Amino acid sequence: MHIGRRDVLIGFAGALAASLAPLGISAAQLRALRVGFASKTVNGQGLNTLLPGPLGYAAAAGFQLQPMHLGAQSSVQIALDRNAVDIGVSTPSFSLPLYARGALPQTVAFYEYTYPYKWDIAVKPNSPLKTYADLKGMRVGVSTLGTTDYPVTQLVLRLNGVDPKSVSWQAVGEGVAAGIALDRGAIDALAYYDVGFGMIDNAGIPMRFLPRPAQVPMVGGLFMTAKRDFLAKNRPLVVAYGRSMAMATEFILANPNAAAAAYLKKYPEAAPRGVSAQDAIAQTVKSVRRRITLYRPPYAGGKTGQIFESEWREEAKLAGLSIPDVRPLFTQELTDEINAFDKAPIIAAAKAYKG
Repeated sequence: MHIGRRDVLIGFAGALAASLAPLGISAAQLRALRVGFASKTVNGQGLNTLLPGPLGYAAAAGFQLQPMHLGAQSSVQIALDRNAVDIGVSTPSFSLPLYARGALPQTVAFYEYTYPYKWDIAVKPNSPLKTYADLKGMRVGVSTLGTTDYPVTQLVLRLNGVDPKSVSWQAVGEGVAAGIALDRGAIDALAYYDVGFGMIDNAGIPMRFLPRPAQVPMVGGLFMTAKRDFLAKNRPLVVAYGRSMAMATEFILANPNAAAAAYLKKYPEAAPRGVSAQDAIAQTVKSVRRRITLYRPPYAGGKTGQIFESEWREEAKLAGLSIPDVRPLFTQELTDEINAFDKAPIIAAAKAYKG
């Protein structure tokens, strides 16, 4: 049986509206929900945070997503402080230093939309390097010495018996530029993140990943946050957005190609340039395939979007911060409400979806 996009929207509009009725939300009353992102433009990394719009989950829950791409995490925080956005992305690496200086941010994280761990080390296919231990004395590239790629990879090497000082670190740029540096032999290995490697893969640059060691720090989670007063006054709306992301997550995991097709119809600017629509879908999936695996928590019994205190403690330790209690920076109170929906029909519709 063919189930098209219209069928999916109609089917879930009623079901989701019914499930949100106890929260006081009417599917007939759309409210603008301004969501701030640290990226400069719409791209594949926004798949699980923006897909609630194209799939109709947002409208069924009574709101309309208005993404605002602000270009930097600091800009998102400023927009939140000034009420220029309602919800914004955040990272512990940004919030924890502020908190350590005695400045408790006005925002609180309520949903983790990407879980750790998202970094790896790649080499050329014919490289003699086989393990992280082989990196001693080698030239290892990172996008810049100011991004998380650098300190996290240093920590991973240290945890696995390799002195980071024995490695020659080189900044090689972002995206395809980093892949070219590896391909041309300017570096012996590239330490980078999941979606970045996807971009390199899409460019046709061959590479091989070194086996990830047993010990990696559980850092690098990405979160949705809201000001405390906004959350207090608009709890049903915040829950609705969290739930719509959790539902989109189930759809994506069940059928990544269908998810990418719906996403690119709504946000064509996120599509790779100069390729057919079908190739754009394939390349989008390819670029985010490693990220998709991080949409669910890597902990037994964890619920989608659930926030884990241990990650915040590990981030503080990595940054060398002494913070006795990290709990004021996030809330777990919405998790059960966010996950109060039936996954089965979403998964079934995703698998049958043809666009």
